[in-house]
Amino acid sequence: MMLLRKILLPFSVLYGLITSIRNFLFDKGIFKSYSFDLPVIAVGNLSVGGTGKTPLIEYLIRLLSPEYQVATLSRGYKRKSEGFVLADENSDAALLGDEPFQFYKKFPNINVAVDADRKNGIERLLEITRPEIILLDDAYQHRKVRAGFYILLTAYGDLYVNDFILPAGNLREGRSGAERAGIIVVTKCPPNLSAKEQYDIKRKLKIDLDQKLCFTTIAYDTFVFSEESQLAVSEIKDVDKLLLAGIAKPEPFFAYLQSDNDVVMTFPDHHHFTEKDIAEIKNKAQDKKIITTEKDFVRLKGKLPDSQLFYLPIKSDFISGGDDFDKTILNYVGKSSRNR
Repeated sequence: MMLLRKILLPFSVLYGLITSIRNFLFDKGIFKSYSFDLPVIAVGNLSVGGTGKTPLIEYLIRLLSPEYQVATLSRGYKRKSEGFVLADENSDAALLGDEPFQFYKKFPNINVAVDADRKNGIERLLEITRPEIILLDDAYQHRKVRAGFYILLTAYGDLYVNDFILPAGNLREGRSGAERAGIIVVTKCPPNLSAKEQYDIKRKLKIDLDQKLCFTTIAYDTFVFSEESQLAVSEIKDVDKLLLAGIAKPEPFFAYLQSDNDVVMTFPDHHHFTEKDIAEIKNKAQDKKIITTEKDFVRLKGKLPDSQLFYLPIKSDFISGGDDFDKTILNYVGKSSRNR
């Protein structure tokens, strides 16, 4: 792996130069950025791969939707539609993408839209639904829109300061991109992360004085759910079952549920399940319960028996900085709303 990194390093230097010039041109106003007269919060990361954006977006929805009309806007990765789509009762994961469809099914009181062109997506949302807040999912590098507030996520086991720019590493842009963030969240931490280790990470990340730093962990539900019922994790932990995941980093999901005799199947992130895949899953599962992630569930529902297919919900829990996070977001939203 180290040899491959060395071989690819010249290409990373070139890619980093291109992204740095692009950011410079946006920062100086040579490339046009568009801002909007309402609170717009962009959530994203510097790296490719799973940093826990979906549970963080869901946390923001729970925080803000009791007081404000919230809309989410995503690219809709690997969806089978194009352009702007506003979720409605006829939508599915193929039309919206798995994560936006998950938002739509889980939070019926918000508006959910997808559009690769975030500027156009915001304009259409303002025209059709008139939200009070827009949450931009995975839009940290989408400089054509200037969000009012940026939240940067970095995974505990894969901090951006320890990584390289593509293709030698997984960074979409240089580490200096972190300067745009108002809050940096270290995600997927061990629940018992010590104060000393938090301090050491803060020193590594070189947080600016005006930035907030928070630490979160992934909290798994104590129940798994189907369309028909729910089962306690303690009931199924030692029961033979099939565990299935098509997410970027599924190891913690498997570790939480797995027993010795379980069948385990992994698929690429955002995988579209084919008829051949479904036949293989049914063949391996036989009459066992099939436990999957919430993102995969929205793509598998209707293709596998409701009596067999269950999902495990997750959420972000703050280890530290949670009060600061809530206060900072609510202050930004309240101030932006008053200034409209």
